[in-house]
Amino acid sequence: MLSSPTADPDEASTNRFDPLVPRPIDLPTALPADGRIAPETGDIAKVFAAPDDPADWPAWRAGLAAWRAEACERIGYTGELYDRPETRWAQTAYAVAQVWLWDDRLFDHDRQEFTVDGFLDAVAAQGGLDGVVLWHAYPVIGIDDRNQFDYYRDVPGLQAVIDRLHERGLRVFVDYNPWDTGTRRSARPDAEELAALVEEFGVDGVFLDTMKEGDSALVAALLATRPPQVLEGESRVPNQRIQDHQLSWAQWFADSAAPGVMRAHWFERRHMMHGVRRWNRDHSDELQAAWMNGTGILVWDAVFGVWVGWNPRDESTLRRMLRAQRALSDLLVAGEWAPLEGATAEAIAAGVYVSRWSLDGTTLWTIVNRGDADWRGDPLAATLPAGARRHEVTAGVRDAREVTVPARGIAGVLELAPGTAEPERLAALLAEAAADPGSADAAFPAREAVRLRPTAAPAAVIPPDAVRVEPGSRRLEVTYRRRETGFYQGAPYVEEWKPLPPRLHDDRAETVEATIARPVAVGAREVSIAEFRAFLDATGYRPAVGHRFLVGTEDASPDAPVTGVSLADARAYAAWAGARLPDEFEWQLAATAGLERREPAVWNLTESEHDDGITRFVMLKGGSAHRTTGSDWYVDGGVQAPSFSLKYLLPGLGVERSSQIGFRLAWDAEESR
Repeated sequence: MLSSPTADPDEASTNRFDPLVPRPIDLPTALPADGRIAPETGDIAKVFAAPDDPADWPAWRAGLAAWRAEACERIGYTGELYDRPETRWAQTAYAVAQVWLWDDRLFDHDRQEFTVDGFLDAVAAQGGLDGVVLWHAYPVIGIDDRNQFDYYRDVPGLQAVIDRLHERGLRVFVDYNPWDTGTRRSARPDAEELAALVEEFGVDGVFLDTMKEGDSALVAALLATRPPQVLEGESRVPNQRIQDHQLSWAQWFADSAAPGVMRAHWFERRHMMHGVRRWNRDHSDELQAAWMNGTGILVWDAVFGVWVGWNPRDESTLRRMLRAQRALSDLLVAGEWAPLEGATAEAIAAGVYVSRWSLDGTTLWTIVNRGDADWRGDPLAATLPAGARRHEVTAGVRDAREVTVPARGIAGVLELAPGTAEPERLAALLAEAAADPGSADAAFPAREAVRLRPTAAPAAVIPPDAVRVEPGSRRLEVTYRRRETGFYQGAPYVEEWKPLPPRLHDDRAETVEATIARPVAVGAREVSIAEFRAFLDATGYRPAVGHRFLVGTEDASPDAPVTGVSLADARAYAAWAGARLPDEFEWQLAATAGLERREPAVWNLTESEHDDGITRFVMLKGGSAHRTTGSDWYVDGGVQAPSFSLKYLLPGLGVERSSQIGFRLAWDAEESR
């Protein structure tokens, strides 16, 4: 996501670049052998590239050390924030997931209840999580005047979700959207409002959406909360802000042929980074970079309603990596790190690279295989000292003389010097690794969004002013704005580097084959407040989840469209009225023939509910009089052409109800009586 009032090279337009290759800003930075590099370049580099010639690696390591010493002295770096016991957990938060709060795995839409344990079971194949970002507002914010804080506070039972995640040993992040300036304003500045929110819910960290770093007011407010928050930026954090931002995303980081060094983590070893390329179907690059840098991964398999699931091979690599990182975190955080030290010439020639991590007689060799075929052999140049032992910790093999490094995968060898006691968790680590067969299957685990069709109600008398749609097949042009939500099926971007305008938020059109099986009549106008109140009075209907059940304010005209109703509420009314909702194509065809709009105009629900087992959504039609301005990240507003469809991800527990969403009815004409 993006939003910045000033020029930012990370947000440069991508129309001049091939989206399947990194932009210049994403490429690794060459560090001179003496470590001297202009601060405006070195202090913000994503990755310091490894030299092509292995003979240059010793000088490169010396240059890295010299650069770090100079940079720390120049900015007066102390790193004292990392000494706080309350937030030390962030140094070993190797796997964090970003999850839409209403993900099917976390929320049961049919029972309208959260399922934390079910979610954790569903993602267990990824190796288990250390933290989770509960994503909440985007991409539905802007549909009405609710702000980002409302979208947390309006969720019934959210505290129980956070508490259960804590009980299961996870840290919980909320996200902050600095671009949310056009919705209802809180009485307090954002920094104070966010600080109050994190204390209310007792969360552990804040993800700074679209931001490299928070401003001074935001940082001060969040570091002063109880519990104190850790801050994680979405992009590369400059050296000067590593002091108060304990985590950052390594998003869209291109690496050198031999694994390079992530600048921020090299600068401060306790600064955790999470590798992510959200649209990738091959995550081996991020995994290898994390393994060779002792950093983590953002596990993000559903991007704002779009399924981008991880393949079995990459999930098995992640499991192998996480087991070792968690068991041997002392080495990765406090050990001596020697990048690209220790491989034989034969291994390097085969694209197999090694780095060394040493502490108190214990050495971890992290190994990656850049090739497309498994590699087997002894990749370590150093002779094993008498009495020392080497164990392959990623495969669970004791006293390993050779290792197998899977294609595009990783391996790890733990060496214990003579007389060195085994790490406390080594036995369990080896046993778990040995029991995991792994996978070489790199096929994308595709999902299909299936249309969910409710049971039709018996048809009633059709109003004479209903707009008739004749049966038959038609090719319809459907328009929409390309957002990260995608459209009906598939991802809007695949294996692409950062999508930005003009390839993001652009107006799109697709031609779809719409088949109308029988004559349909679509209500000329939306259901009114008066009509819906008559239904409530006649049936005593009250929604199973009553939150934000608005129906209409006291000063609203009875002839205004009813709003504050969910899809379930609309279906209940339709069944009572002997009708149903029109699907999005019936609505479009009828609108083209002349539907009316009550005032004020509101979005219309359609019978278009879809679910791919992860995300549930409907298509809204018609647009609304309301328009939230100030950012392209908001939902589209204003009255829209009949062809326009808005993919609306369905929250639950009443949060999906909006003052700007209503509905109209449809009847199957041949079944009228």
